[in-house]
Amino acid sequence: MKLRGLAFALAVLIAGQPSADEAPDSSPSIVVLDFELHDLTLTPGIDEEQERTASIGPLLRKSLETQYGFELVNVDSGTQQAADQAFGYLFDHHDVAAELAREAVSDWIVVGRVHKASFLFVYLKARVIDAKSQQLIADLTIEVKGTQERLTTKGVETLARQIAQAINSD
Repeated sequence: MKLRGLAFALAVLIAGQPSADEAPDSSPSIVVLDFELHDLTLTPGIDEEQERTASIGPLLRKSLETQYGFELVNVDSGTQQAADQAFGYLFDHHDVAAELAREAVSDWIVVGRVHKASFLFVYLKARVIDAKSQQLIADLTIEVKGTQERLTTKGVETLARQIAQAINSD
């Protein structure tokens, strides 16, 4: 009798488990758009700052994937530019950014900007948006003092950690 009850309990337990094909993907998917440069200095858009800005998206994608286990979803620069109707449009319009993420079949989207108000420092700004609800869940800012590559990399790693924390606490 006890053996039959144990077999029944085991059958119920196994039946309640999803198969490998049905198992949900545990990694949240995320789009990280290329960052835009908002340079307010007297000599805006110098090559060094353009290069630093171009490096932030790839660094952030790599960090979110390798250190925090996110599944990266790509949105090519042409699609991003088509959705970004004017400078800062996606940064300011969460609903449009969320739609871009949904079209790419992603759970989250990060829209970023490098805000340069001085030659001494920049702010890495990132907005994290839930694609399904279209809600801004985090508006993050990291200050990076200096132009050295290692300082930018450290700032991006800090930003990645804060993005992961914001998504995991939502």
